[in-house]
Amino acid sequence: MTKFPALKNDLILRAARGEKVERPPVWMMRQAGRYLPEYHVVKGKRDFFETCRDPKIAAEITIQPIEHFPGLIDVAIIFNDILVIPQALGMTVEMVDKVGPHFPEPLRTPEDIKRLKKSSEVVIKDCLGWSLDAITLTRHQLDGRVPLFGFVGAPFTLLAYMLEGGSSRMHKWTKEWLYKYPEECHEVLQRITDVAVDYLAHQVIAGAQLLQVFESTGGELTPAEFKLYSLPYVKQIRDKVPARVKELAGDEYDRKEHDVPMVFFPRNSWYALDACCDLGYDVISLDSSWDPAEAVKVVGDRRVTLQGNLDPGVIYGSREMITKKVEEMIAGFGGGKQNYIINFGHGTQPMMDPEQVGWFLEECHRVGKQ
Repeated sequence: MTKFPALKNDLILRAARGEKVERPPVWMMRQAGRYLPEYHVVKGKRDFFETCRDPKIAAEITIQPIEHFPGLIDVAIIFNDILVIPQALGMTVEMVDKVGPHFPEPLRTPEDIKRLKKSSEVVIKDCLGWSLDAITLTRHQLDGRVPLFGFVGAPFTLLAYMLEGGSSRMHKWTKEWLYKYPEECHEVLQRITDVAVDYLAHQVIAGAQLLQVFESTGGELTPAEFKLYSLPYVKQIRDKVPARVKELAGDEYDRKEHDVPMVFFPRNSWYALDACCDLGYDVISLDSSWDPAEAVKVVGDRRVTLQGNLDPGVIYGSREMITKKVEEMIAGFGGGKQNYIINFGHGTQPMMDPEQVGWFLEECHRVGKQ
């Protein structure tokens, strides 16, 4: 087993496991990226995926927010993308400047499934080994300052991208498949799930200390379809990852190192929180549509930590407003000293002023300690 530097800040690990903490930990989805000027310097003219596939560059970008906001962020998240699983399954994905992800040949008919690799044909170390190298290198370079997050996209979210060919407002192709080709949807979802389980387990072996599953497109599903096309697959991921980690670790399995907290983020799926709390995830992340106090009521006495959920747009407001919203959020989650992790309701945005982000982080510390 790789020997990593001793961890100096385990706050988020304790909060994720439901322990009482001195203040709520804080981090931001997409905290490594375009809003930081140093990101653009390091990325240079490289393509986005080219940047991800260079472990040294990915490690440097991952650590940038930890160093830009010294002592204010409690976890790093590896610089990568959820769409590497479709790539592993054999699809071409490009990142088009000012447009976003683009699949030149999306799945459009059930016949197209033949173009996908079967999950048994996907060898993680061969097709995604660069991302594992980035995790291991980052873990060493963090030198124990904070833990390191690994992640995947949830199966339905990835299926939607594979069908639409990129981002979509209408999700025409996704809806057509859900209601015309349900069996084929389940076939592809299972392939994605199998690869996600294996990939997450490899991330843990490589050095990831927490894992997050992003159901970013969950809000496109009705409550009935969420039960069919999201919940069974994200539950499989939660149930199967620990066993796969043990299998990969073999005689070197170390429960303290390898039994990592897992987070599920069902974005815009307000109707599903109660069911999500029974999936076995340690943490459920909330988007900004939730009233914190109402979410706490839904969780009840279940051993689930909540994460979130400040509207990222608050960063464009005044500092007084940022302070006000941070105070309201932390109070709504019961003061934050147990079962709570501070985050945005979604990710940072390219236009954000790092000085404003820094103020948000400082206020999270100040208010969280009260």
